[in-house]
Amino acid sequence: MKQGIYQRGAAVAYAHKWAFGRNPAYYDFEDIGGDCTNFASQCIHAGGGLMNFTPTFGWYYVSAARRAPAWTGVEYLWNFLTREKRSVGPVGEACALSELEPGDIVQLSFDGVTYGHCPVVVSASPGGVLLAAHTQDADNRPLSSYDYRKLRCLHITGVVLP
Repeated sequence: MKQGIYQRGAAVAYAHKWAFGRNPAYYDFEDIGGDCTNFASQCIHAGGGLMNFTPTFGWYYVSAARRAPAWTGVEYLWNFLTREKRSVGPVGEACALSELEPGDIVQLSFDGVTYGHCPVVVSASPGGVLLAAHTQDADNRPLSSYDYRKLRCLHITGVVLP
């Protein structure tokens, strides 16, 4: 399997376009647990993330009823992107806050135990990280404005091609 390039600009452009709206091609999970990881997955997909249709452990969206847990679940998305076994779709790795780039993901824990929010990085500089997100809809929101107890950063390294 070959690795393709993740198109960060396309992911960020998608994030800006849909941060305060909803793409009608996707169900809005706002009222049933939140829409942040669905939005993050859409952004990653816009950056070239081929869907992985492996039942249960893949990363795909067909409809609200036909999707992988990794498409809409914070922990499941982390597990899919950092998987050890190479398979089709986007891949990533844990990184330091200072290593984030536009199009990467930040996951926040508000209780210090579980990660429950998954915004997309739209800008990263020594001056700070700006995020776009659903559930708590935002675009160009400073990471420093969130009241969180823990965070983890996920650098998207590419896309595994079939």
